[in-house]
Amino acid sequence: MNNFGAVATDTVDVVVIGAGQAGLSGAYHLRRAGLEPDRDFVVLDHAPYPGGAWQFRWPSLTYGKVHGMHALPGMELAGADDNRPSSEVIGAYFDTYERTFDLRVHRPVDVKAVREGDGGRLLVETSEGTYATRALINATGTWDKPFWPRYPGQESFRGRQLHTANYPGPAEFTGKRVVVVGGGASGTQHLMEIAEVAAETYWVTRRPPVFREGPFDADQGRAAVARVEERVRRGLPPQSVVSVTGLPLTDSVRRARAEGVLDRLPMFDRITPAGVAWGDGRTVEADVILWATGFRAAIDHLSPLKLREPGGGIRVEGTQAVRDARIHLVGYGPSASTIGANRAGRAAVRAITHVLHETDSEAEAEAEAEAGTETAAETGTGARTRTGTGTGTGTRTVAGTDEDLVSAAV
Repeated sequence: MNNFGAVATDTVDVVVIGAGQAGLSGAYHLRRAGLEPDRDFVVLDHAPYPGGAWQFRWPSLTYGKVHGMHALPGMELAGADDNRPSSEVIGAYFDTYERTFDLRVHRPVDVKAVREGDGGRLLVETSEGTYATRALINATGTWDKPFWPRYPGQESFRGRQLHTANYPGPAEFTGKRVVVVGGGASGTQHLMEIAEVAAETYWVTRRPPVFREGPFDADQGRAAVARVEERVRRGLPPQSVVSVTGLPLTDSVRRARAEGVLDRLPMFDRITPAGVAWGDGRTVEADVILWATGFRAAIDHLSPLKLREPGGGIRVEGTQAVRDARIHLVGYGPSASTIGANRAGRAAVRAITHVLHETDSEAEAEAEAEAGTETAAETGTGARTRTGTGTGTGTRTVAGTDEDLVSAAV
């Protein structure tokens, strides 16, 4: 674990918030573009260890059960044990990745707010000090913002309520009556393993689940991404993946459907002290309500910049926030997948290095012009000195602004 001393204010070119798949992808491509960590850019992660949100996943989610984990750019994940918890496998992989590419992630660091600063910079206020940056890669994902729906009577329930974010695995539900709320992948996974030890299980969803037969091919993938991308372009909150792709019909899902485990009930209308109830008078008694109701984008720290649209989301073109082109959201909307996060990190760095190169060139040209003007003024009526021949000394050339380095990020 990397720990760095607190600083009052530091000036960098790029701040990366988050060290999950998207954040590490961005950091990797910044490195490839020639930018130096802790000089030109910094990576901040509030989690205690490498692994992004994976480090918080429940022990029964083994690596063999993980659907579609794509390798980080530049290093494959090879030889992983399918029976080992995914939190351990991916945590170790991310740790090796950070050390291999010397990304120098600062952790644990909490980002409190991002505000407008002076000179066109953003101020990133954190638990280790404030950073003044020219660009921001926001890769904070969703894990830190679980979504808890509100229903009448919720506070009166005498049993236990918990969310996927705190799911401990099936053992704690042995002999219990459990209501699982949510029609996504996590909900079905929880339900199928809890059903093996619980006294009773009930599956409740707002809409009938859609099960998908066969492989998810490239055309379907592009169509799913396009649907999510369209919402983000309109400034609406991104949809969940399952709402676009449907649930894969695996052998275990087929078995659970045949056994009645995945018999779905419509959403209840209220929660009672003893369980849940529907408007038609039906009731179910329960010891536990497990909310597998997903997550929302963890972007509250960006609130001072007023990036949200009336629809509730941040409008994004590519990775850039439409309201502020200095900010790139990776792992948001259409890039909220492991392969999408990789591509978004690359695209964000390509755009950022282009802007850094342009602004540094402009600054150098202005410095040269000022130096030439000062020289001419100093010579007075003596020998004439050509204006604009100064070398621009005193200006800083940022690593990664050379054309060859910029092309390396493409």
